[in-house]
Amino acid sequence: MSHIENARAKMESQIGQEVGVSDWILVDQAMIDKFADVTHDNQWIHIDPARAAAETPFGGTIAHGFLSLSLASRFAYDCFSMAEGQVMGINYGFNKLRFLNPVLAGSKLRGRFTMKSVTQRNATDLLRETALTIEIEGAETPALVADWLGLAVFGGKDAA
Repeated sequence: MSHIENARAKMESQIGQEVGVSDWILVDQAMIDKFADVTHDNQWIHIDPARAAAETPFGGTIAHGFLSLSLASRFAYDCFSMAEGQVMGINYGFNKLRFLNPVLAGSKLRGRFTMKSVTQRNATDLLRETALTIEIEGAETPALVADWLGLAVFGGKDAA
């Protein structure tokens, strides 16, 4: 059996199962401010703690939704490793993405992954879809839910 066939069989056996839960990551004001600088999204609800405390129902600043989403890659590093023969993984996009709960500055987030499907696209590529939930420590409602697509690319003589 080739490396890609082994990887596909393993992923297929995980469909419907939780395949990983990441470590918690603190989303503090410094992280939010750096993200605002990089993305040029300087909306006051993210970067002005005094105004956000006075003028929002949140009691302070909140993280950008895309900041929470951008941590998905870090969460995936905690939960997935490269399969034998895999030469790279590529973010392929999302089938669904919903921001459900604001992330207050000082919150901790983690990712929870459940295998949804796997498709062999060609002799070297497996397309994996995972349900991703980004949880907020102590909150019943997660920050976001998404169906995330990742492409596992295999190479070398054992790819096919």
